[in-house]
Amino acid sequence: MNTEFKQVFEQYYTWLEGYMRNVRRFSGKPAMIDPETSRSWTYRELDNACNRLARAFRNDGTVHGSVVMLMLPNCPEFAFSYIAAQKNGAVCCPANFRISAGELAFCLDDSRPTILLFDAAYQECVRGALQLSAHRPARLVIVNGESTQEYISFEDYTAGQSDDPVSPGPEFSTFDETTRLYTSGTTGRPKAVPLTSINEILSAHDVMIHFPMSHRDVTINTTPWFHRGGLHCAGPCPAFYAGATIVVMRKFDAETTLQYVSRYGITFIIGVPTVLESLSDTQEKKGWDLSSLHGIVTMGSPLEREACIRYQRVLTPNIFNGYGTTETFWNTFLRPFDLPENAGTAGASCVDDDVRVVKIFEGRHAEPDELAAMDGSEVGEVIMRSPAKSPYSYVNNPEQQADKYYNGFLYTHDLATWDEKQFITIIGRMDDMIISSGENIYPTEIEAVLNKHPKVKDCIVTSVPDKIRGQIVTAYIVRGDDTLTAEELDEFCKQSPEVSNFKRPRYYRFVQQIPFNATGKKLHVRIKEIALEDLKNGLLYRV
Repeated sequence: MNTEFKQVFEQYYTWLEGYMRNVRRFSGKPAMIDPETSRSWTYRELDNACNRLARAFRNDGTVHGSVVMLMLPNCPEFAFSYIAAQKNGAVCCPANFRISAGELAFCLDDSRPTILLFDAAYQECVRGALQLSAHRPARLVIVNGESTQEYISFEDYTAGQSDDPVSPGPEFSTFDETTRLYTSGTTGRPKAVPLTSINEILSAHDVMIHFPMSHRDVTINTTPWFHRGGLHCAGPCPAFYAGATIVVMRKFDAETTLQYVSRYGITFIIGVPTVLESLSDTQEKKGWDLSSLHGIVTMGSPLEREACIRYQRVLTPNIFNGYGTTETFWNTFLRPFDLPENAGTAGASCVDDDVRVVKIFEGRHAEPDELAAMDGSEVGEVIMRSPAKSPYSYVNNPEQQADKYYNGFLYTHDLATWDEKQFITIIGRMDDMIISSGENIYPTEIEAVLNKHPKVKDCIVTSVPDKIRGQIVTAYIVRGDDTLTAEELDEFCKQSPEVSNFKRPRYYRFVQQIPFNATGKKLHVRIKEIALEDLKNGLLYRV
C-alpha cells in the first residue's frame, strides 16, 4: 500500500482542513450572520474567534479526545465551539437544550466533558444536573450571562486570548471522533453517536450533491443544530465546509424567516413539515419576495401529496425531503422531480447508501438479503448500510450497538413498505404499532387519512386499552376549522376507501397542539401516556 497516500489522507482529509481552505480562499466573504445582534463574521473573523476560544479550551486541559459539551440554541457561540473543539482534536458534544436536569446529568456522566458551555436561559437545568451528576466539568461557561463564582461568562472566558492559528497536531486523524450527538431518546435512554471527521466530510458532501450546495449559497436552519439534521443539513458542518453563509435563527418564527429570505437573499431553508405549513400560511397572507430561494429541505416526517403541492405553489417548486437517523444522517431522498408523484414516501436510497426493507422475525434480525416483497404492501423493517456517514458504534453502550448494527447494516426498527423502484413508505415504529382484535394497525396510515379532511390542521394517532379489542384506536386532532366534530371525522373515515372499518378511531380529542420532538417527529410514545391519563379522566370522546 502507498503509505504516503495513507498518511496524507488520514492527516489532511479532515473537516477542519476543508474549513481552513475556505478561511484562506474566502477570507473576506460572509460566513455567518446573526440578525438578532446585527453582527456578522467573515471567514477570517470567524476563524479568529474560533482560535481565541480554542486557546481558552486548551488552557483548561482540552486535548486530543477531550469532550466539550454544549447546551446552546443556534447561536454564534455554538458555531465557534464546534470549530474550536476540532482545533484541539477534541469532540464537540451538543446536548438537547430541551432535556431535563436528570437527562443532562446522564449525558454529563456518560461523556465526562472537560468544558460545559450553556445559555443563561438553561442555568437552572444545569444547576440541577450538576447536583445529580457524579462528573463536574473543569469549566462552566455561560453564554448571555455574567460571570459568577459558579461559572465564567463567554466574553470573560475568551478575553485576552490570541487569535493566532491553532491546530490539533499530527496525531489527529480523519478517523478520530469530532462530534458526539445524543439520539432523541423517545424510547429509553439516549444513545451517544460518535461521528468521526470523515463522517462529517462525507455528510457535507451528501448535502453538496443533493441540494446542491456551494460557496454561493446562504442558508437558514429553522431546526436546532444539536441534532443530526440541524448540524449536518445546511448547518455549520456542510455550510462552512462548502464556504457558504449561515444566517442564525435561534427560535423559529415563520414571518421572521420569510423576512430574512428577502433581506439576506437566503437560498435554502431547512425545516420540518410543520415549519413548511406555518411558512405557507404566513406567505399566503404577507407575500414576501422569495425569488432567491433555490429550495426548502425538510426531514423528520413524510410529505403528504396535498401539502406538498401547496408548498410548491406557495413557497418554491423546489421542495426536498430526506429520511434517515442520527446514526446515518439521511439515507433516502426525494428531489423536486420526484414530487408530488412520490409524496408520502421517504424516497429511494441516496448515492452512497443501501437502504432495504427486510422481513420481520420474532427473536432475530432478518438477514440483509431476506427482503420484504417490493409490492408496496408487505410491511418490513428498514435497514440501511451507510459506510460514509455512520460510525457503526455507540459510546458506552455495547448492548444497543449489538442490537442496532448487524452485518454492516443499521436496523432502524422503523416499519415500511417499498415498491419495485425501491421507494420506501414509512408506516411507523415497531413499538408504536397498535394491535386491535388481533389486527396490526399503524398510526401513520390513519393519520394520513385524517389529514386529508379539509378541516384537519394536524393529528396524531395512538391507542388506549380495551377489554374486548385489546387496544382501541384513538386520535388527537388539531382543528383547522372550529366547526369540525368527532362525528364528522368518523363519517369521513367510514367513507374513505383507504381505511378499513376496524382501523378507524373510536376515541377522539381535539387539542391545540400535538407533541413533537426536536427533529420534527411526532412523539407517539408521549401521546400514548397522555391518552391513558385522558381515558382515566374521561376526556376522550367516544364515537
